[in-house]
Formats: sequence, structure tokens, C-alpha cells
Amino acid sequence: MRRTFAQLGLLNTALYLVARLLERASGGRWTLLRYVFVAQYVSDAPLLPMRGADIEIRMPGADAALPAGYPRPPQVVRARYAQGAQTLCAWRNGGLAGFLWLIAEAYDEDEVRVRYRLASSRLGWDFDVWVRPEERLGWVFRRLWEAARQHLRRRGVRWTCSRISAFNAASLRAHAQIGTVRLGHAVFLRCGAWQWMIASLWPYVHLSRSATSFPELTFNPPTQEPPCHNFKKSAKS
Repeated sequence: MRRTFAQLGLLNTALYLVARLLERASGGRWTLLRYVFVAQYVSDAPLLPMRGADIEIRMPGADAALPAGYPRPPQVVRARYAQGAQTLCAWRNGGLAGFLWLIAEAYDEDEVRVRYRLASSRLGWDFDVWVRPEERLGWVFRRLWEAARQHLRRRGVRWTCSRISAFNAASLRAHAQIGTVRLGHAVFLRCGAWQWMIASLWPYVHLSRSATSFPELTFNPPTQEPPCHNFKKSAKS
């Protein structure tokens, strides 16, 4: 308990404990989640040093077959492509070593019912960064993010936004180290088909009673100066 409090802080620890209690008491039918929304500046400068010459970066299309053991369900992947998302995949020694997803304009979240809307073409959205566990101390992650940086700069994107779980201490720590700008936060409570949201962004409070009802959170470019760092230090699995 002391370690959780030290890593997450008072509010996040309290919500994490409530989430665990709700999940157990409801047999998994109730879920409480808290997200923090951040933006990272997309620099002109490449990530240095850059090694891992044996790592190949590909951007497969929606019709490409999923590799064996791909860690996301096929229906989730299809839904992402249907939204217009693209994925960068890292391959090493003939096997999938990692991937990340990018999307422009808007993204419908996988875990809860919410749409993230980007108010400017200078914004992009990155999500679901995954690196195979045995590759997480190597160069796969850096190669993926350098490819993403180049792709986003070609599209004129200057900030890439993402959401992180407030209950994920490693992710919170990594984002704090790289100088990201916070854009807001939201709490979601799912109870069967019902979902409540309380957020720091408009519409602030929302009740959804079916899959066709969801809030839309709009993100604008940060007004702060770009952070001096431009490298995400840990994969979000």
C-alpha cells in the first residue's frame, strides 16, 4: 500500500483501491478507470543515437494478415483501420518486435465509450504502443518512435497526443521524465451497459446508457513551449 501511494499519489491510489473493490464486488461487471491526457512535441531533429540496423519498420495496410500471436483481437484491429488509423510495426529476425498506432482528426477509445477529437491538423493521436518484453531494453522502441516522428512531420503534425492510465505508475513516471504537456483528465465508471464520465474537459459530465451514446472530448494544441525532450522511454503494453 505504501509503495502504491508513493507511486500514484493520494487521489490515484484512492481511485485505484475503489476500482479494485468494485471489480471484485461486481464480478468484473463494474470498471473504474482514470485517464490523463498528454501531448508531446514532434521535433524536427531525429532521435539520436540511432542503432538497431537489423530492425525493419513497416506500415501494413488494412488488408494485411495479422502476424501469428498478434496481441490484439482481430475485431479491434479492424475497428481501428475502419476509423482511419495506421500502424507502424517493427520486425526483427523474422518476428514482430513491436508496434504503435497513429490516427488523425478523431479516435474512438478501445476501453471505454468516448471519442477524442483533435481540433487542429497540427495534432495527431498515438495509442497502443507495444514492444515484445524481451525487446524492451533494446532499440525497437526508439526505432518505432523515430519512424513515427518522420511520418508525423511529413503530415505537418507538431504535437502528438495520447492518454495514459492514472493507475499505471511506470507510464506516469516515463511521461513525467520526457516533459510532456498535460491536456486534462477523465474518470470513467462502467456498470454493465451504463457508463458515467467526469472530466476536466467539456462536456465535463456524461451519462451513457448504450453503445450509441458517448461523450466527445476535444483537444487543442498546447499553448506552452515545447518540452526539451522528445523520446518516450517505456512502451505502453
